[in-house]
Amino acid sequence: MAVASTGSLGQMTGQSIVLAVAIDRYLRHVAIERGLSDNTVQAYRRDLASYAELLALRGVTDPGAITDVDVSAFARELRLRTDRPLAASSMTRMLSSVRGWHRFLLDEGIVAVDVAAQSKPPKLTMRLPKAISIEQMASVLAATDGDDIQSLRDKALLELLYATGARVSEAVALNVDDMIDGDIVRLFGKGSKQRIVPVGSFARAAIENYLVRARPALSLRGTSTPALFLGIRGHRVSRQNAWLIIRAAADRAKLGIEISPHTFRHSFATHLLEGGADVRVVQELLGHSSVATTQIYTMVTADTLRDMYTTAHPRAR
Repeated sequence: MAVASTGSLGQMTGQSIVLAVAIDRYLRHVAIERGLSDNTVQAYRRDLASYAELLALRGVTDPGAITDVDVSAFARELRLRTDRPLAASSMTRMLSSVRGWHRFLLDEGIVAVDVAAQSKPPKLTMRLPKAISIEQMASVLAATDGDDIQSLRDKALLELLYATGARVSEAVALNVDDMIDGDIVRLFGKGSKQRIVPVGSFARAAIENYLVRARPALSLRGTSTPALFLGIRGHRVSRQNAWLIIRAAADRAKLGIEISPHTFRHSFATHLLEGGADVRVVQELLGHSSVATTQIYTMVTADTLRDMYTTAHPRAR
């Protein structure tokens, strides 16, 4: 979406109005033209509100008056914050929001120079995704065995999460019609991007049992809804409900570790790569926009191979 020209922005009055308008135009741009999710846009909004607050304290009232010194002052304030200390990942995200806004201002001709172009985010320690073993996953899935309607629902949900690598938000947002021919599911990821993912035989069987034996009974308890997964009162299962379902299954499986909905996604990717899947295929299945995001899972697999080699080879140590 095009933003107002420098002149029209300059006609605004009031200390914070010009900055607020420029920020709002950027947020509309990333939401509409780039299709970013509501959660991401709200994170940008919070980050840029903090930045605008510092600029106001420094007497900056117009985007064109911001200098690299102001950007550096914001980065320094984030590092030295003591009342609410920030993790390196949070600082990186906030500075990324600032850099994105300044690039937008330059691209739209609102400013002549991108004063944030040289700002450097703090280096992040690479965190490897946490995956559980195939045997541990089998134990969690077996913990949902049962013939009551709640067990049938829980089994279908957890089998689907592991079979497809879906984010929990994607899984609970599914409608019945998103199951295509029983063996393919249509997922809607970040920014409403759609992808098609195959569904394995175990998940297909669990979902079919749920649709035939459990969902009709659950749907009678609430108003009509196309949602695939229904709660006890007949409404769509929420992300919080899904988290509780997973935690309960892990407790019954006696894993001795805490797992989350994302554990299923991480395990899906790791187990595929360990089984020989191409990283770009896994990228497509996960809905990652960049293969670099997916490649972190190859490091998990490499670490596993290294551990096995060190343990098994007579001259490894």
